[in-house]
This record gives sequence, structure tokens and C-alpha cells, in this order.
Amino acid sequence: MAEGSSDTSLALGVLGGMGPAATLDFLTKLQSFTPAKTDQDHIRVLVDINPKVPDRNLAGSGAGPVLAEMAGALAGAGADVLAIACNTAHAHADLIQRASGLPLIDMIETASSAARDRGARRVGVLGTKVALRLYREYLAAQAMGLVTLEPRRQDEFMATIYKIKAGDTGPGVRREMADYAADLVAGGADALIAGCTEAPLAMGPKDVRVAFIDPGELLARRCVAVCLGLEPAPAALGA
Repeated sequence: MAEGSSDTSLALGVLGGMGPAATLDFLTKLQSFTPAKTDQDHIRVLVDINPKVPDRNLAGSGAGPVLAEMAGALAGAGADVLAIACNTAHAHADLIQRASGLPLIDMIETASSAARDRGARRVGVLGTKVALRLYREYLAAQAMGLVTLEPRRQDEFMATIYKIKAGDTGPGVRREMADYAADLVAGGADALIAGCTEAPLAMGPKDVRVAFIDPGELLARRCVAVCLGLEPAPAALGA
């Protein structure tokens, strides 16, 4: 609980800015899922929207130490639990938790568990190569397979993601995203995870013929539940 507050809810610290539009989308979902009648019913949210975090997709970019510093600052500002509004940045989850001493509500775990709960056996994921590696591990641990784009299409997908980061969510980009999803379904996916936080900005359930899983939406719902005491907070690393 944030110091100096009589509220029993937990304060949420959000590592964001990767990219800014995706973080704002996450915060909008967080607010909309909170059962509040007054301002005071909402949870306290401390957000670092830091677009200067080095590119998480580039090996050796130095993103980890920057994210760790952000997490430590959020803890110092009064956060009780953390969330990361970026799938790929979860590659540094352990470092983030060690630097802050706070538990993390894990987006990758949350989305993978949702796929399992929907009865999926082979899950298509649209994400960066780093995010795909993380999802492969989490899905395999729950006896599910991963379906990915073939290399050329993966490169094209990343080009589309950078278009979205630049503000293009128009019909052309939406068609491209729907086509990537169709490729995964054709490859045997019986559920699809939009495993890059920019992806849901340009696609949704109507664009996919199988179960559509938005990790940011699920993370927002879970953050509300944890902060309001409706779900236990995750254990802190090493606890």
C-alpha cells in the first residue's frame, strides 16, 4: 500500500513508453475496467512513459539497465506492484524485479494462461522475435505449441509494427495485420495472441477467425483485480 494512504488498495507502477500510444491504450483499459463511482474508487497508478528506453528488439541495446532504473524509481515513488506495458521488455523481468524489490504482474504469463483456459493447443503469436521466445517458453510449460510467421513474413510484420508506432493505423495497416493473423491460422493456430502492444491498435477479434487474445487488455483486468485485493498479488522474486 502506498505510504501515507489509508486506502487498502495497492498502488500500481507501470513501465511504459514502449511505445507511448500502446501505453496510453493500456491505461485507458485500466481505467475502464475499474469498478469506480468516484475518483477515489480508482487505483493509484504511477507511470513512467519513457520513450527513450533503447529498442528492446536489438541485442545489447542496454534496455535492461534503463528498465531496472525505471522500476526502482517507481518503487521509491510508492508503487506496491509493477506492470510492464510491453511484451518484449518482459525479457528483463527478473532484473526489473530485483532492482525494485516489487512483484510483477506478468503480461506474458497472463496471456499464455488465457490461451490455455480457452482450450488452445497451438497458439499463434504476433510479436517480436524476443517476445516469441518468451511466449514459446510459457506456452510449452502449459503443453501448448507456438505457431509463428515464416521469416520473410516476420520481417514484414515488424515493418508494419513500426508503421503503427509512427501513427499509421489506417485500413492498409489493418489489412496487413489481418493477413498476418490469417497466416498463423492457416499454419494451424487455434488461438491468436496479439503479442506486441501495438498490434491491438490495428486489429481486434473481428479480424481473426479464432480466439483473439489481447495481452494488454488481460493485463489491465488483472492489475485492477490485484490492486483492489480481488486477486492475490504475485510473489516477489525470491520470496
